[in-house]
Amino acid sequence: MILEMKVPSPGESITEVEIAQWLVADGDYVEKDQAIAEVDSDKATLELPAEVSGTITLKAEEGDAVEVGQVVCLIDTEGQPTAGAAPQEQAEEKGETKESPVKAAETVPAATTYATGTASPAAKKILNEKGIDPSTIKGTGRDGRVTKQDAVDAVPAMGTPPAHGQRDTQRKKMSLLRRKVAERLVSAKNETAMLTTFNEANMSPIFALRSQYKEEFKEKHGVGLGFMSFFTKAVVRALEEFPDVNSMIDGDHQIKFDYCDISVAVSGPKGLMVPVVRNAEALSFRGVESEIKRLAIRARDGQITVDEMTGGTFTISNGGVFGSMLSTPIINPPQSGILGMHNIIERPIAVNGKVEIHPMMYLALSYDHRIVDGRESVGFLVAVKEALENPVELLMDNDPKKALEL
Repeated sequence: MILEMKVPSPGESITEVEIAQWLVADGDYVEKDQAIAEVDSDKATLELPAEVSGTITLKAEEGDAVEVGQVVCLIDTEGQPTAGAAPQEQAEEKGETKESPVKAAETVPAATTYATGTASPAAKKILNEKGIDPSTIKGTGRDGRVTKQDAVDAVPAMGTPPAHGQRDTQRKKMSLLRRKVAERLVSAKNETAMLTTFNEANMSPIFALRSQYKEEFKEKHGVGLGFMSFFTKAVVRALEEFPDVNSMIDGDHQIKFDYCDISVAVSGPKGLMVPVVRNAEALSFRGVESEIKRLAIRARDGQITVDEMTGGTFTISNGGVFGSMLSTPIINPPQSGILGMHNIIERPIAVNGKVEIHPMMYLALSYDHRIVDGRESVGFLVAVKEALENPVELLMDNDPKKALEL
């Protein structure tokens, strides 16, 4: 019997996805629940698992935009594994078992083809990065197929460089996720009255707290005591004091939120991702650190879901981890504010009439001036600064050990 594999719906309002990468080749035998493809939506990358075991026939190319519900491949359930298939090749292409969201449909005529002497998708990617033509590699896989290990072991041929140096160019289609991010950034610049205000914070008190408690905190909770928990708690406090920053425009109305869902901008394998820490106002330092770690790992591993990146009310972006000293972050629509963190540099500052060296961080708040006025924006950033410079009193109720649950 032949089953049609259809594109599942990644989430509400998403009508099409893009085939980012096939993890199997036309004619391969696949196991039930094996990951056969990665598909990009405008919010996340998802794996497409096989509904049944059998021989696969691909019906879409990498880079194709396909509608939700469209058939992308066929699986012949009467197909059998090829005798003598290389274990290495099978291991390379077999994904983790996951619950399948794919729909099976009616029986259709069989149409199976087999690839011979070609590179697997994983091998092709590695060879392209090395600048090696796959046709020049002798494959060790089934029917002479070039496996991932063949590509890893391949060494580029040494040639004579041009007299005036290399002048190669590469043309690569942007992923659907990257195109959507670009579209949203341009929209935010064009459709909001975005303004940025700056301040700086002396990070010495937080350095002292982390130095004193980080080992005990990690030993008890299994997660590090980072800067993000302090910033998240400081932002929550400031949002409660200046609720206009924790709001959005909907037509002629302003919607204010009585909760703080903090979006945290992170760099993932497919580009910028913004998972959301839900109800951050109810989380402890341990709760914030644990949730951010969980979301960051899922984003890094390409497992983040659409729901986990939807519905934030305010965003924190930490460009400092990449060395940024100062920037003007772009609002994440439909939100009205985003806080940019930057690198921490020891600088001379005046303290009680004397010059001292302290670890300083520039802070930047970009906001939508249509609903956030100067008083609110400046007051918000000052409130964040005050909390960072006096965390024991303003964020820990004068009891660090209790706040850190030690």
